[in-house]
Amino acid sequence: QGSLWICCRNRALPRSTLLKVGDCERRLGAAEREFIQTSAISFLNPLRNFLEGDWRTISRERRLLENLRLDLDACKARVKKAKAAEAKAAVAPDFQETRPRNYVLSASASALWTEEVEKAEQDLRLAQTEFDRQAEVTRLLLEGISSTHVNHLRCLHEFVEAQAAYYKQGHLHMLELQKELGRLPNAFALNSTHSVAAAAGASEGTESPVETETLKIEEVQAPATGTRKAKVLYDYDAADSSELSLLADELITVYTVPGMDSDWLIGEKGNQKGKVPVTYLELLS
Repeated sequence: QGSLWICCRNRALPRSTLLKVGDCERRLGAAEREFIQTSAISFLNPLRNFLEGDWRTISRERRLLENLRLDLDACKARVKKAKAAEAKAAVAPDFQETRPRNYVLSASASALWTEEVEKAEQDLRLAQTEFDRQAEVTRLLLEGISSTHVNHLRCLHEFVEAQAAYYKQGHLHMLELQKELGRLPNAFALNSTHSVAAAAGASEGTESPVETETLKIEEVQAPATGTRKAKVLYDYDAADSSELSLLADELITVYTVPGMDSDWLIGEKGNQKGKVPVTYLELLS
């Protein structure tokens, strides 16, 4: 605040200009806060609720389904192994073997493997039932995602619209500020002229700042050489009769005159003529 007061007192920068810039920054900050709040409500919160709610449930059910599939595969392998052992134990004895087997033990083993096959098949049916039930639960949950996707697309669309509105609002604020600052060089020139006139009036007692005349546009003539074409970047509304109003994308002829501020040029379009800010132009040739 102290340096700001010193700047204003020494007329390094008009106080009104600093207030305009500060007000523009305040509006930009308000637009940013509104964008953050809108983004949180329309996109971030729904996404967080989905990830912490529905998606967590779906992930848990899918992991359970994978575990049941592994149990089912294990039961199938167990049944296959039991049936192979049962078939081997049920083979008819070969009395031509050089080392006869204990056929009593072989018959007992065949009965045990038959019982093992029945138990394995029962476990397989139970595993298949649990797997089918879990597969149906998972399928229903995954089908519900389609409606969730529609909601997510709507939230994403609202987020993009909010972001576009934020950038547009910020662009408009900066254009408005640029228009205000575009008039500053003229104000600085007048302030410096008034200061010189005031100093001369104080020393000689014969002049006053009010007697200083500004540039008369109607008396300005285009030079024989040195004119250039320029493309207008932004719309500009003339502050007074000495300035020329501009429309974005139109082409005008510009040139400078001796003693004119470097931030301004004389612009002509048709039979209209006036001062234009350089920051609003793109010089083409």
